[in-house]
Amino acid sequence: MDWQSASPDLWAFLESLHRGEILSGTVAAIERFGVFVALDNGPDHPMFPGVGFITIPELSWRHIEAPNDVVEIGQRVSCEFLQFDTHNAEARLSLRALLPDPFQAFADGTVVGQTLRGTVVKVLPFGAFVDVGNGVVGLVPFKEVHGRPAAGLPEVFQVGDEMSVVVTDVERPQRRVFLSRPEDARHAGVVPLR
Repeated sequence: MDWQSASPDLWAFLESLHRGEILSGTVAAIERFGVFVALDNGPDHPMFPGVGFITIPELSWRHIEAPNDVVEIGQRVSCEFLQFDTHNAEARLSLRALLPDPFQAFADGTVVGQTLRGTVVKVLPFGAFVDVGNGVVGLVPFKEVHGRPAAGLPEVFQVGDEMSVVVTDVERPQRRVFLSRPEDARHAGVVPLR
């Protein structure tokens, strides 16, 4: 559709927005693929419930099962404008951009060798994922992963188990945390801190 001709007011509004601008509105609809937001100062959209749209990854820093875990219809939200989606004539928004990033806080306050308590949230053939708090999940690899040696055995891990783990690496750019069990830390090349 030629949005520029069909909805010139909508097109002009979207073109006037700048990356990083904070926009407020009301959650108008929740779909499995994202959330529509009726923006306070924006025109109506001819096809969608709102001019603003938040994709699932932009709703929260934490892993969520469904958008309703974060927002509800009628809720007031403030979001950061990311980009103008010219195909759908939408303002792509981020709710999480205005929230503190728990991964960065974790990385700032954690050192290699540190022992943490966590809960096993998923076990896959290559490793176990352990939630170490505040939505930060690390991997205890069963096999060599990205040049890192195996740091645990599959039969030791069951979803829901609470256990001590040792931080073996924190990769900020990739947002990854590697862990081992304390008794396996030396095999991963890390001496647990006391």
